[in-house]
Amino acid sequence: MLNIDEISNACVKCGKCIPTCTIHQINPDESTSPRGFLDLINAYNNKELNLDENLKKTLESCFLCTNCVEVCPSHLKVDSAIEKARYDIAQKFGIAWYKKILFFLLRNRKILDLLAKFGYVFQSCAFKINHLNVGMKAKFNLPLIKKDRLLPSLNKKSFLNSHSDFIDNQGKQNIGVFIGCLANYSYTNTGLALLQICKHLKINVDLLKEQKCCGAPHYFTGDFKSVEKLAKKNILYFEEKLKTLDYIIVPEATCSAMLNVDYEHFFHMIDDQEWAKRAKIVSSKILLATKYFYKHTNLEEILKNQKNTNINITYHDPCHARKMQGVFKEPRALLKNNYIFKELPNSNECCGFGGISMQMENYDKALQVGIQKAKNIKKVDVKIISAECSACRMQISNSLEHEKIDTKFLHPLELIAQALKN
Repeated sequence: MLNIDEISNACVKCGKCIPTCTIHQINPDESTSPRGFLDLINAYNNKELNLDENLKKTLESCFLCTNCVEVCPSHLKVDSAIEKARYDIAQKFGIAWYKKILFFLLRNRKILDLLAKFGYVFQSCAFKINHLNVGMKAKFNLPLIKKDRLLPSLNKKSFLNSHSDFIDNQGKQNIGVFIGCLANYSYTNTGLALLQICKHLKINVDLLKEQKCCGAPHYFTGDFKSVEKLAKKNILYFEEKLKTLDYIIVPEATCSAMLNVDYEHFFHMIDDQEWAKRAKIVSSKILLATKYFYKHTNLEEILKNQKNTNINITYHDPCHARKMQGVFKEPRALLKNNYIFKELPNSNECCGFGGISMQMENYDKALQVGIQKAKNIKKVDVKIISAECSACRMQISNSLEHEKIDTKFLHPLELIAQALKN
Protein backbone atom coordinates (compact mmCIF):
# COMPACT_ATOMS: atom_id res chain seq x y z
CA MET A 1 0.00 0.00 0.00
CA LEU A 2 1.22 3.52 -0.81
CA ASN A 3 2.81 5.15 2.24
CA ILE A 4 2.46 8.93 1.90
CA ASP A 5 4.42 9.66 5.10
CA GLU A 6 7.31 7.54 3.90
CA ILE A 7 7.48 9.29 0.53
CA SER A 8 7.15 12.77 2.01
CA ASN A 9 9.66 12.20 4.82
CA ALA A 10 12.21 10.81 2.36
CA CYS A 11 12.18 14.11 0.44
CA VAL A 12 15.26 16.10 1.55
CA LYS A 13 14.03 19.26 -0.23
CA CYS A 14 17.14 19.39 -2.46
CA GLY A 15 15.13 21.14 -5.19
CA LYS A 16 16.54 19.16 -8.12
CA CYS A 17 12.98 18.47 -9.23
CA ILE A 18 11.88 22.10 -9.43
CA PRO A 19 13.62 23.16 -12.71
CA THR A 20 12.10 20.14 -14.47
CA CYS A 21 8.53 20.51 -13.16
CA THR A 22 6.11 21.31 -15.98
CA ILE A 23 3.55 23.24 -13.92
CA HIS A 24 6.22 25.09 -11.91
CA GLN A 25 7.75 26.45 -15.14
CA ILE A 26 4.54 28.31 -15.95
CA ASN A 27 3.38 28.87 -12.35
CA PRO A 28 6.57 29.38 -10.30
CA ASP A 29 5.12 28.94 -6.83
CA GLU A 30 6.40 26.58 -4.16
CA SER A 31 2.94 25.03 -3.81
CA THR A 32 3.05 23.94 -7.45
CA SER A 33 6.39 22.17 -7.26
CA PRO A 34 6.97 18.47 -6.57
CA ARG A 35 8.18 19.05 -3.00
CA GLY A 36 5.33 21.49 -2.48
CA PHE A 37 2.81 18.91 -3.66
CA LEU A 38 4.32 16.36 -1.26
CA ASP A 39 4.18 18.75 1.69
CA LEU A 40 0.54 19.59 0.98
CA ILE A 41 -0.46 15.94 0.57
CA ASN A 42 1.39 14.97 3.73
CA ALA A 43 -0.27 17.77 5.71
CA TYR A 44 -3.68 16.69 4.43
CA ASN A 45 -2.90 13.03 5.12
CA ASN A 46 -1.98 13.87 8.73
CA LYS A 47 -5.14 15.97 9.15
CA GLU A 48 -3.15 19.21 9.43
CA LEU A 49 -4.82 20.60 6.31
CA ASN A 50 -8.39 20.36 5.08
CA LEU A 51 -9.16 19.09 1.60
CA ASP A 52 -10.89 22.18 0.26
CA GLU A 53 -11.39 23.74 -3.17
CA ASN A 54 -7.99 25.46 -3.09
CA LEU A 55 -6.12 22.25 -2.33
CA LYS A 56 -8.19 20.42 -4.95
CA LYS A 57 -7.30 23.04 -7.57
CA THR A 58 -3.60 22.89 -6.68
CA LEU A 59 -3.34 19.09 -6.81
CA GLU A 60 -5.25 18.95 -10.09
CA SER A 61 -2.75 21.34 -11.68
CA CYS A 62 0.00 18.70 -11.84
CA PHE A 63 0.63 17.37 -15.37
CA LEU A 64 1.79 13.96 -14.01
CA CYS A 65 4.70 14.16 -16.45
CA THR A 66 6.98 12.29 -13.93
CA ASN A 67 9.92 14.64 -14.65
CA CYS A 68 10.37 14.95 -10.89
CA VAL A 69 10.50 11.18 -10.39
CA GLU A 70 13.14 10.85 -13.09
CA VAL A 71 15.54 13.46 -11.66
CA CYS A 72 14.92 12.76 -7.96
CA PRO A 73 18.02 11.07 -6.43
CA SER A 74 15.63 8.75 -4.56
CA HIS A 75 13.10 8.49 -7.42
CA LEU A 76 10.28 9.33 -5.02
CA LYS A 77 6.85 8.48 -6.43
CA VAL A 78 5.40 11.98 -6.34
CA ASP A 79 3.04 11.05 -9.18
CA SER A 80 1.58 8.11 -7.22
CA ALA A 81 1.05 10.35 -4.18
CA ILE A 82 -0.86 12.83 -6.33
CA GLU A 83 -2.88 10.06 -7.99
CA LYS A 84 -3.90 8.77 -4.55
CA ALA A 85 -4.85 12.30 -3.48
CA ARG A 86 -7.00 12.66 -6.58
CA TYR A 87 -8.91 9.57 -5.53
CA ASP A 88 -9.68 11.32 -2.23
CA ILE A 89 -10.69 14.42 -4.18
CA ALA A 90 -13.08 12.35 -6.31
CA GLN A 91 -14.54 10.79 -3.17
CA LYS A 92 -15.19 14.14 -1.50
CA PHE A 93 -16.17 16.37 -4.42
CA GLY A 94 -17.40 13.77 -6.88
CA ILE A 95 -16.50 13.61 -10.55
CA ALA A 96 -17.92 16.25 -12.92
CA TRP A 97 -20.93 15.09 -14.94
CA TYR A 98 -19.16 15.53 -18.29
CA LYS A 99 -16.27 13.35 -17.10
CA LYS A 100 -18.72 10.73 -15.86
CA ILE A 101 -20.28 10.58 -19.32
CA LEU A 102 -16.87 10.26 -20.98
CA PHE A 103 -15.73 7.57 -18.55
CA PHE A 104 -18.99 5.66 -19.03
CA LEU A 105 -18.46 5.66 -22.80
CA LEU A 106 -14.84 4.54 -22.45
CA ARG A 107 -16.05 1.62 -20.33
CA ASN A 108 -18.71 0.65 -22.88
CA ARG A 109 -17.16 0.31 -26.33
CA LYS A 110 -20.35 -0.77 -28.14
CA ILE A 111 -22.16 2.40 -27.11
CA LEU A 112 -19.09 4.48 -28.00
CA ASP A 113 -18.94 2.75 -31.41
CA LEU A 114 -22.52 3.83 -32.09
CA LEU A 115 -21.97 7.40 -30.91
CA ALA A 116 -18.72 7.70 -32.88
CA LYS A 117 -20.57 6.60 -36.03
CA PHE A 118 -23.31 9.13 -35.30
CA GLY A 119 -20.69 11.79 -34.55
CA TYR A 120 -18.90 11.16 -37.84
CA VAL A 121 -22.09 11.85 -39.80
CA PHE A 122 -22.91 15.08 -37.97
CA GLN A 123 -19.48 16.44 -36.97
CA SER A 124 -19.39 18.76 -40.00
CA CYS A 125 -22.50 20.51 -38.64
CA ALA A 126 -20.69 21.81 -35.55
CA PHE A 127 -17.06 21.58 -36.65
CA LYS A 128 -14.92 22.77 -39.51
CA ILE A 129 -12.60 19.97 -40.64
CA ASN A 130 -8.93 20.89 -40.96
CA HIS A 131 -7.48 18.28 -43.32
CA LEU A 132 -3.83 19.31 -42.91
CA ASN A 133 -3.72 18.29 -39.27
CA VAL A 134 -6.51 15.72 -39.54
CA GLY A 135 -8.52 17.63 -36.98
CA MET A 136 -11.48 19.92 -36.58
CA LYS A 137 -12.42 23.22 -34.97
CA ALA A 138 -15.78 24.14 -33.52
CA LYS A 139 -17.79 26.62 -35.58
CA PHE A 140 -19.10 28.17 -32.37
CA ASN A 141 -18.27 28.00 -28.69
CA LEU A 142 -19.64 25.01 -26.80
CA PRO A 143 -19.63 24.45 -23.01
CA LEU A 144 -16.33 22.52 -23.04
CA ILE A 145 -15.05 23.23 -26.55
CA LYS A 146 -13.72 26.56 -27.78
CA LYS A 147 -13.59 27.80 -31.35
CA ASP A 148 -9.80 28.23 -31.38
CA ARG A 149 -9.07 24.63 -30.35
CA LEU A 150 -8.11 21.88 -32.80
CA LEU A 151 -9.61 18.50 -31.90
CA PRO A 152 -9.17 15.12 -33.60
CA SER A 153 -11.95 14.35 -36.06
CA LEU A 154 -13.89 11.09 -36.00
CA ASN A 155 -13.57 8.40 -38.66
CA LYS A 156 -16.46 6.71 -40.43
CA LYS A 157 -15.49 3.39 -38.90
CA SER A 158 -13.27 2.60 -35.93
CA PHE A 159 -9.98 0.79 -36.50
CA LEU A 160 -11.09 -2.33 -34.64
CA ASN A 161 -14.33 -2.52 -36.62
CA SER A 162 -12.54 -2.07 -39.95
CA HIS A 163 -10.53 -5.29 -39.89
CA SER A 164 -10.99 -8.98 -39.18
CA ASP A 165 -10.24 -10.41 -35.74
CA PHE A 166 -7.08 -12.19 -36.87
CA ILE A 167 -4.84 -11.26 -39.79
CA ASP A 168 -2.77 -14.17 -41.07
CA ASN A 169 0.39 -12.88 -42.75
CA GLN A 170 1.83 -16.38 -43.10
CA GLY A 171 4.40 -15.66 -40.43
CA LYS A 172 5.93 -17.46 -37.47
CA GLN A 173 5.36 -14.66 -34.95
CA ASN A 174 1.92 -13.93 -33.50
CA ILE A 175 1.26 -10.61 -31.81
CA GLY A 176 -1.76 -8.94 -30.28
CA VAL A 177 -2.50 -5.25 -30.76
CA PHE A 178 -3.85 -2.96 -28.05
CA ILE A 179 -4.79 0.02 -30.17
CA GLY A 180 -5.89 2.71 -27.67
CA CYS A 181 -9.09 4.77 -27.85
CA LEU A 182 -7.78 7.81 -29.76
CA ALA A 183 -6.13 5.65 -32.42
CA ASN A 184 -9.25 3.47 -32.59
CA TYR A 185 -11.68 6.31 -33.30
CA SER A 186 -9.66 9.26 -34.64
CA TYR A 187 -6.03 8.57 -35.56
CA THR A 188 -6.85 5.31 -37.34
CA ASN A 189 -3.88 5.66 -39.72
CA THR A 190 -1.69 4.64 -36.78
CA GLY A 191 -3.30 1.20 -36.69
CA LEU A 192 -3.32 0.93 -40.48
CA ALA A 193 0.42 1.66 -40.57
CA LEU A 194 1.02 -0.96 -37.89
CA LEU A 195 -0.81 -3.56 -39.98
CA GLN A 196 1.18 -2.59 -43.09
CA ILE A 197 4.46 -3.05 -41.21
CA CYS A 198 3.35 -6.43 -39.86
CA LYS A 199 2.36 -7.53 -43.36
CA HIS A 200 5.77 -6.53 -44.69
CA LEU A 201 7.48 -8.45 -41.86
CA LYS A 202 5.11 -11.43 -42.13
CA ILE A 203 3.88 -11.16 -38.56
CA ASN A 204 0.40 -12.48 -37.75
CA VAL A 205 -1.86 -10.05 -35.91
CA ASP A 206 -4.68 -10.60 -33.41
CA LEU A 207 -6.60 -7.35 -32.97
CA LEU A 208 -7.78 -8.34 -29.47
CA LYS A 209 -11.27 -7.09 -30.15
CA GLU A 210 -12.45 -7.72 -26.58
CA GLN A 211 -9.89 -5.28 -25.18
CA LYS A 212 -11.17 -2.59 -22.82
CA CYS A 213 -9.99 0.98 -22.38
CA CYS A 214 -6.69 0.92 -20.46
CA GLY A 215 -8.27 3.15 -17.79
CA ALA A 216 -5.66 5.93 -17.85
CA PRO A 217 -8.22 8.79 -18.00
CA HIS A 218 -10.07 7.27 -15.03
CA TYR A 219 -6.86 6.67 -13.08
CA PHE A 220 -5.55 10.21 -13.41
CA THR A 221 -8.94 11.59 -12.33
CA GLY A 222 -9.38 9.40 -9.26
CA ASP A 223 -12.09 7.09 -10.61
CA PHE A 224 -10.48 4.01 -9.04
CA LYS A 225 -13.64 1.90 -9.22
CA SER A 226 -13.55 2.06 -13.02
CA VAL A 227 -9.80 1.46 -13.10
CA GLU A 228 -10.17 -1.74 -11.06
CA LYS A 229 -12.91 -3.10 -13.35
CA LEU A 230 -11.08 -2.24 -16.57
CA ALA A 231 -7.70 -3.46 -15.34
CA LYS A 232 -9.02 -6.81 -14.16
CA LYS A 233 -10.93 -7.42 -17.38
CA ASN A 234 -7.88 -6.59 -19.49
CA ILE A 235 -5.51 -8.69 -17.40
CA LEU A 236 -7.83 -11.71 -17.58
CA TYR A 237 -8.16 -11.24 -21.33
CA PHE A 238 -4.41 -10.82 -21.84
CA GLU A 239 -3.60 -13.87 -19.71
CA GLU A 240 -5.76 -16.01 -21.98
CA LYS A 241 -4.55 -14.46 -25.23
CA LEU A 242 -0.86 -14.68 -24.30
CA LYS A 243 -1.15 -18.46 -24.30
CA THR A 244 -0.95 -18.23 -28.10
CA LEU A 245 0.66 -14.80 -28.65
CA ASP A 246 4.34 -13.89 -28.42
CA TYR A 247 3.70 -10.28 -27.39
CA ILE A 248 1.00 -7.65 -27.13
CA ILE A 249 2.17 -4.42 -28.72
CA VAL A 250 0.79 -0.95 -28.10
CA PRO A 251 1.32 2.06 -30.43
CA GLU A 252 0.34 4.47 -27.63
CA ALA A 253 2.75 5.55 -24.89
CA THR A 254 0.06 6.39 -22.33
CA CYS A 255 -1.85 3.13 -22.83
CA SER A 256 1.38 1.15 -22.79
CA ALA A 257 2.55 2.81 -19.58
CA MET A 258 -0.83 2.16 -17.97
CA LEU A 259 -0.72 -1.54 -18.88
CA ASN A 260 3.00 -1.94 -18.21
CA VAL A 261 3.55 0.16 -15.11
CA ASP A 262 0.45 1.73 -13.61
CA TYR A 263 -1.68 -1.42 -13.32
CA GLU A 264 0.85 -2.87 -10.89
CA HIS A 265 1.20 0.46 -9.06
CA PHE A 266 -2.58 0.77 -8.82
CA PHE A 267 -3.11 -2.66 -7.27
CA HIS A 268 -0.29 -2.03 -4.80
CA MET A 269 -1.96 1.29 -3.97
CA ILE A 270 -5.26 -0.40 -3.09
CA ASP A 271 -3.37 -3.23 -1.38
CA ASP A 272 -4.43 -5.99 -3.76
CA GLN A 273 -1.18 -7.95 -4.01
CA GLU A 274 -2.61 -10.86 -6.00
CA TRP A 275 -3.68 -8.64 -8.90
CA ALA A 276 -0.47 -6.59 -8.64
CA LYS A 277 1.47 -9.80 -9.20
CA ARG A 278 -0.73 -10.79 -12.15
CA ALA A 279 -0.35 -7.31 -13.66
CA LYS A 280 3.43 -7.59 -13.40
CA ILE A 281 3.52 -11.01 -15.08
CA VAL A 282 1.34 -9.82 -17.98
CA SER A 283 3.41 -6.63 -18.39
CA SER A 284 6.51 -8.64 -19.30
CA LYS A 285 4.83 -9.46 -22.61
CA ILE A 286 3.47 -5.97 -23.38
CA LEU A 287 5.71 -3.65 -25.41
CA LEU A 288 5.47 -0.21 -26.94
CA ALA A 289 5.32 -0.80 -30.71
CA THR A 290 8.69 0.71 -31.72
CA LYS A 291 10.44 -1.22 -28.95
CA TYR A 292 8.96 -4.47 -30.22
CA PHE A 293 9.89 -3.81 -33.85
CA TYR A 294 13.40 -2.69 -32.89
CA LYS A 295 14.21 -5.54 -30.49
CA HIS A 296 12.28 -8.50 -31.88
CA THR A 297 12.23 -8.07 -35.66
CA ASN A 298 14.66 -7.24 -38.49
CA LEU A 299 12.79 -4.03 -39.35
CA GLU A 300 15.85 -1.82 -38.84
CA GLU A 301 17.87 -3.85 -41.37
CA ILE A 302 15.02 -3.72 -43.88
CA LEU A 303 14.70 0.06 -43.49
CA LYS A 304 18.44 0.50 -44.15
CA ASN A 305 17.84 -0.90 -47.63
CA GLN A 306 14.98 1.49 -48.38
CA LYS A 307 15.44 4.84 -50.10
CA ASN A 308 16.05 8.00 -48.10
CA THR A 309 13.04 10.30 -48.36
CA ASN A 310 15.08 13.53 -47.85
CA ILE A 311 12.33 14.78 -45.55
CA ASN A 312 13.32 16.67 -42.39
CA ILE A 313 11.69 15.28 -39.25
CA THR A 314 12.05 15.56 -35.50
CA TYR A 315 10.81 13.52 -32.55
CA HIS A 316 9.11 14.38 -29.28
CA ASP A 317 9.57 11.95 -26.38
CA PRO A 318 6.22 11.24 -24.72
CA CYS A 319 6.51 11.33 -20.93
CA HIS A 320 4.93 7.89 -20.69
CA ALA A 321 7.44 6.44 -23.17
CA ARG A 322 10.82 7.82 -22.13
CA LYS A 323 10.39 8.43 -18.43
CA MET A 324 8.09 5.56 -17.49
CA GLN A 325 9.23 2.86 -19.93
CA GLY A 326 12.72 3.94 -20.97
CA VAL A 327 11.78 3.98 -24.67
CA PHE A 328 13.55 6.73 -26.63
CA LYS A 329 16.39 5.24 -28.70
CA GLU A 330 14.15 2.71 -30.48
CA PRO A 331 11.98 5.13 -32.52
CA ARG A 332 15.04 7.19 -33.40
CA ALA A 333 17.02 4.14 -34.55
CA LEU A 334 14.18 3.17 -36.88
CA LEU A 335 13.37 6.64 -38.23
CA LYS A 336 16.95 7.77 -38.91
CA ASN A 337 17.33 5.20 -41.68
CA ASN A 338 15.02 6.97 -44.11
CA TYR A 339 14.56 10.52 -42.88
CA ILE A 340 16.78 13.51 -42.19
CA PHE A 341 16.54 13.53 -38.41
CA LYS A 342 16.91 16.73 -36.40
CA GLU A 343 16.94 16.47 -32.63
CA LEU A 344 14.30 18.60 -30.96
CA PRO A 345 15.49 20.99 -28.21
CA ASN A 346 14.34 19.57 -24.88
CA SER A 347 12.65 16.66 -26.66
CA ASN A 348 11.81 15.01 -23.32
CA GLU A 349 9.92 18.01 -21.94
CA CYS A 350 6.20 17.41 -21.45
CA CYS A 351 4.02 18.53 -24.37
CA GLY A 352 1.41 19.78 -21.90
CA PHE A 353 -1.47 17.38 -22.52
CA GLY A 354 -1.67 16.41 -18.86
CA GLY A 355 -4.84 14.30 -18.97
CA ILE A 356 -8.59 14.93 -18.99
CA SER A 357 -8.65 17.38 -16.07
CA MET A 358 -5.86 19.53 -17.51
CA GLN A 359 -7.50 19.62 -20.93
CA MET A 360 -10.97 20.43 -19.61
CA GLU A 361 -10.39 22.55 -16.52
CA ASN A 362 -6.84 23.89 -16.94
CA TYR A 363 -6.72 24.27 -20.71
CA ASP A 364 -5.02 27.67 -20.48
CA LYS A 365 -2.10 26.07 -18.64
CA ALA A 366 -1.97 23.12 -21.04
CA LEU A 367 -1.90 25.48 -24.02
CA GLN A 368 0.85 27.58 -22.42
CA VAL A 369 3.09 24.52 -22.17
CA GLY A 370 2.09 23.38 -25.66
CA ILE A 371 3.01 26.73 -27.21
CA GLN A 372 6.55 26.41 -25.83
CA LYS A 373 6.77 22.97 -27.43
CA ALA A 374 5.50 24.39 -30.74
CA LYS A 375 8.15 27.12 -30.63
CA ASN A 376 10.87 24.52 -30.08
CA ILE A 377 9.56 22.61 -33.11
CA LYS A 378 9.72 25.78 -35.19
CA LYS A 379 13.39 26.23 -34.25
CA VAL A 380 14.44 22.97 -35.91
CA ASP A 381 12.63 23.79 -39.18
CA VAL A 382 11.16 20.39 -40.05
CA LYS A 383 8.24 19.20 -42.15
CA ILE A 384 7.15 16.53 -39.70
CA ILE A 385 7.05 16.11 -35.91
CA SER A 386 6.52 12.58 -34.61
CA ALA A 387 5.69 10.96 -31.27
CA GLU A 388 4.41 7.54 -30.26
CA CYS A 389 1.38 8.93 -28.45
CA SER A 390 -2.03 10.16 -29.65
CA ALA A 391 -2.44 12.40 -26.59
CA CYS A 392 0.80 14.17 -27.56
CA ARG A 393 -0.46 14.27 -31.14
CA MET A 394 -3.66 16.00 -30.12
CA GLN A 395 -1.84 18.51 -27.89
CA ILE A 396 1.04 19.29 -30.27
CA SER A 397 -1.23 19.56 -33.33
CA ASN A 398 -3.40 22.06 -31.48
CA SER A 399 -0.33 24.05 -30.36
CA LEU A 400 1.13 24.12 -33.89
CA GLU A 401 -2.23 25.26 -35.25
CA HIS A 402 -2.45 27.95 -32.57
CA GLU A 403 1.00 29.29 -33.52
CA LYS A 404 0.37 28.96 -37.29
CA ILE A 405 3.39 26.67 -37.70
CA ASP A 406 3.25 24.60 -40.88
CA THR A 407 4.61 21.33 -39.47
CA LYS A 408 2.65 18.11 -39.83
CA PHE A 409 2.32 15.47 -37.10
CA LEU A 410 2.71 11.79 -38.01
CA HIS A 411 3.05 8.76 -35.76
CA PRO A 412 6.46 7.00 -36.15
CA LEU A 413 4.65 3.91 -37.44
CA GLU A 414 3.11 6.02 -40.21
CA LEU A 415 6.57 7.28 -41.18
CA ILE A 416 7.99 3.75 -41.14
CA ALA A 417 5.14 2.37 -43.25
CA GLN A 418 5.68 5.23 -45.69
CA ALA A 419 9.38 4.39 -45.93
CA LEU A 420 8.62 0.72 -46.63
CA LYS A 421 6.62 1.73 -49.73
CA ASN A 422 9.67 3.39 -51.33
